[in-house]
Amino acid sequence: MNIKWDVEYYSTPAGKEPAKDFIETLPVKLKAKVFRDIELLEEFGAELTMPHSKHLKEGIYELRVRLGNDRSRILYFFFTDREIYLTNGFIKKTKKTPQGELEKALKYKADHERRFSR
Repeated sequence: MNIKWDVEYYSTPAGKEPAKDFIETLPVKLKAKVFRDIELLEEFGAELTMPHSKHLKEGIYELRVRLGNDRSRILYFFFTDREIYLTNGFIKKTKKTPQGELEKALKYKADHERRFSR
């Protein structure tokens, strides 16, 4: 039996959830596809690879969501044995991940680890 991963939204100290806020802005069909791909992440976790997931840098991964010509990315990191935190997201318009989005994800990961590591 496959044990599911726990996928959560990263929350800032002020209680904001940037990934959740981003997903809420998406058109209905793309939002539905994002949630289906999050279910894949819950099921496969670290074993989810291309074309659905890709490691970017320093423990930050991207969930690669595609619907027609729309491409969105949700950045995430692994925390404990079975926890995954979605940090932020963006609509992909260029080949490379925007540096600012990657830096945000790294900052959120460091913040979460600082606040919740035992």
